[in-house]
Amino acid sequence: MSRPHRKNDIPDRWQDYTAVGKRLKGTRFIAFKVPLKQALTRMLPSAEVFGPWELLDALKQDDQELGLIIDLTFTTRYYKLQDVPQSLLCVKIFTAGHEVPSDATILSFKRTVHRFLQDNKDNDKLIGVHCTHGLNRTGYLICRYLIDVEGMDPAEAVHLFNSSRGHTIERQNYLEDLHHGPKRSNQGIEESELEPQRGQAVHRPTFTASLNRADTQAGFSDPWHYRSHPPQGPIHRSHPYPHQYAYPARPPLLAHPPLGVPSSTSYHPYRWAPLHPDGQRRRPTNPEKNRSRYHLPSDPQWHPSYAFQDKAGAPPPFLQRYSPNWTSGPNGGRSAEDWSRPIMGQTVRSAQRHRGNGYEEY
Repeated sequence: MSRPHRKNDIPDRWQDYTAVGKRLKGTRFIAFKVPLKQALTRMLPSAEVFGPWELLDALKQDDQELGLIIDLTFTTRYYKLQDVPQSLLCVKIFTAGHEVPSDATILSFKRTVHRFLQDNKDNDKLIGVHCTHGLNRTGYLICRYLIDVEGMDPAEAVHLFNSSRGHTIERQNYLEDLHHGPKRSNQGIEESELEPQRGQAVHRPTFTASLNRADTQAGFSDPWHYRSHPPQGPIHRSHPYPHQYAYPARPPLLAHPPLGVPSSTSYHPYRWAPLHPDGQRRRPTNPEKNRSRYHLPSDPQWHPSYAFQDKAGAPPPFLQRYSPNWTSGPNGGRSAEDWSRPIMGQTVRSAQRHRGNGYEEY
């Protein structure tokens, strides 16, 4: 059971057929599969991209010039006039697949071909015909024109088309009608029915094949793309984007010494200052005797209070005690002996004053 086609899907089995056939010898016809617009070619590998511009490139390689495209598909989703170069004319003939085209469809095809040949007698521009695969509907209508208008033998017409396209017509009902069906009338072939419309694309799209989604699938094997485990090697990155999109590495605080500092001078990483000759990083002269920066005295009666004495052994100077009352006298107007006794009355008054201010309520 085939799944329904979505708007941005490529046609079913479209990739199984070659893009462009060869010119049918002795005629102006050339058959190819439907060229796809840019929105659909993004889904394809670059080697399989085939759009209106790639069609012109393929014909240019064979020194052929295309003048008219006859679209036989039964939809307009594959490309629009905005995707077709301005050098080309287009005619849309809606033709249902799997069934032999009606006489009205056959006559419309004959009128379109006849008018183009009349308007281009002075050049050798080709008539490009395509359906979805450029095979069954395309082959039937080209062969029908050769049989009815050019008078070619049905078997010869079918063989000419198959050999030029590179694929054989698959629909048996088409082959049965071509070989054994009646010829269609050419009455009214000179009348104009469908007006050709010129393409509207001025410049080739800036989209390049190297940006195709299928091509970028290989990028997921790159070390900096999403992985479930880190790869082995020095090229692994923890972020999923290439290095040019990542945040730059954080520079060191001071990458280089300032001007004027000799290169042989050691310096701190946070300030430009050479180390003192007696600094802690200086190698001790005698490792056995100088294992610590702090040397304990050999006297076993040493007490930590000795640390507050200077080298002469004198006690530290007496520091003035802070007084909450401003006074011009030294020590707040009190002697050192007065400071050694607690001031009970002042403490009580201070506590009473706090209670009076209501601080206990908080």
